[in-house]
Amino acid sequence: MASSASQATLRTTSFLKTPSLSLSSRQSLTSAFSVTLRQSRRAVKPLVVLVKATAGSLDAKPTVLVAEKLGEAGLKLLKEFANVDCAYNLTPEELCTKISLCDAIIVRSGTKVSREVFESSGGRLKVVGRAGVGIDNVDLAAATEHGCLVVNAPTANTVAAAEHGIALLAAMARNVAQADASVKAGKWQRNKYVGVSLVGKTLAVMGFGKVGSEVARRAKGLGMHVISHDPYAPADRARAIGVELVSFDQAISTADFISLHMPLTPATSKVLNDETFAKMKKGVRIVNVARGGVIDEDALVRALDAGIVAQAALDVFTKEPPPADNKLVQHENVTATPHLGASTMEAQEGVAIEIAEAVVGALKGELAATAVNAPMVPAEVLTELKPYVELAEKLGRLAVQLVAGGSGVKTVKVTYASARAPDDLDTRLLRAMITKGIIEPISSVFVNLVNADFTAKQRGLRISEERIVLDGSPESPLDFIQVQIANVESKFASAISDSGEIKVEGRVKDGIPHLTRVGSFEVDVSLEGNIILCRQVDQPGMIGRVGSILGEENVNVSFMSVGRIAPRKQAVMAIGVDDEPSKETLKKIGEVSAIEEFVFLKL
Repeated sequence: MASSASQATLRTTSFLKTPSLSLSSRQSLTSAFSVTLRQSRRAVKPLVVLVKATAGSLDAKPTVLVAEKLGEAGLKLLKEFANVDCAYNLTPEELCTKISLCDAIIVRSGTKVSREVFESSGGRLKVVGRAGVGIDNVDLAAATEHGCLVVNAPTANTVAAAEHGIALLAAMARNVAQADASVKAGKWQRNKYVGVSLVGKTLAVMGFGKVGSEVARRAKGLGMHVISHDPYAPADRARAIGVELVSFDQAISTADFISLHMPLTPATSKVLNDETFAKMKKGVRIVNVARGGVIDEDALVRALDAGIVAQAALDVFTKEPPPADNKLVQHENVTATPHLGASTMEAQEGVAIEIAEAVVGALKGELAATAVNAPMVPAEVLTELKPYVELAEKLGRLAVQLVAGGSGVKTVKVTYASARAPDDLDTRLLRAMITKGIIEPISSVFVNLVNADFTAKQRGLRISEERIVLDGSPESPLDFIQVQIANVESKFASAISDSGEIKVEGRVKDGIPHLTRVGSFEVDVSLEGNIILCRQVDQPGMIGRVGSILGEENVNVSFMSVGRIAPRKQAVMAIGVDDEPSKETLKKIGEVSAIEEFVFLKL
């Protein structure tokens, strides 16, 4: 931890309390949307996120293209500030032709805002507004390259989605859809459609975010016992409405009903599969108003046929609309709706107002709390900080993966060690990337310099910063970055430092981010690919034994490092691997007698 270097000064700040970085406040700029670096001795240029969005004279109104139907309340807000062009069902060619005359565009999910659209705008398009949450139809990379801010409307449909989840829950339990179809077919089958009661049953809410917590509130009102799995949700918020946070396996194995409210990320893709269905209580019932991809649909059909899952109520599918012959949709024990989660009159109006306010605010040059793409950063700043930006994000990802489920992540401390004066090193981008690394793997939120503070505060995450000013050459921006997560348990006990926090530390060596400390153990492994951490009894042959297991399974080892307390005592081995080892391979590593614990971490 560079303890040999003398420490000149120590400053601690909490960025959530920094007025200049607050994203809940609005900061009006006359001609540009900008976040300015602190003045350094080298006069670094400001960070420009959004430049002036009007064409022609200074008094000209901007033009907003509304490419899909938007509620009247939202249109009214837009018309008070801009010229509004409502043009629906445009072909890609027509959109590319029209976009060069527009400063902003608002779309729902049916219009693709592709790279060609940004290129065709000739630099005039400055804001893309997505009336809803998902942004799969917007090319974020192209938007950022062209200096265009992308904003969405993530909160207005929360209640509507929760209500639809409860509606599906009750309809499924009482066979409402099937009974309705039967009566309309001229039948009267009272005995066939005997349902089950909700009162006294256990509901597992998988994902305790905005929608999940609202579903939990309503389920409690129906007399259900509600548990939830969300390793990053604050336990006190769950307790406040009578919900117990439990592990993933405990949730799915004890629940009578399971309601999914998790985002679709690499970690949650097909999280309900053959293996997880096998752990569930026979006769479980499943509701999904989140994302179709979180369920392996073929595996769900098998579980329904086997009676493991008694019923499913689905509002979302992997492919929408699903094919007419989709076995899941056609299954007699499945209730299906066509992605109606946000489809209430009130939610549609709310989304219209939320996205209109976000677009107008961005065109005015105000800070956008719902921005979902990265701001433009001066090239010279990015060039210098690039490897440290990568290091910061990966340290965040590593630290959060070391957290065991339970109380949730609330307090993070970031320490920067540098020979530069405090005012000569702006850490906002690094701080945002650590927030990104902690939050993005378990959320659909895109974290960047613009929305990092807002996103952290929204999730109850408090991040403080500490700077250690070292003696030495200021040529390099940083000596090391250290991330600590307090008041949590760890999947890997050796990651807990002497002071009781999960601690990871890293440096940049020859332009490559390296992990240099885990807990109290010094290691040195390149942060490329993935990492296996093993705590072992320090003895000859351990590196060869683990390396052989990986080699036999064709897993390539990129780096290996061992940090130990003393010879023949405890040691931590960090192994960089290019590919994700199979469960069988990891099991073999765990069965090595000298290995006391291990964990696999994805980067």
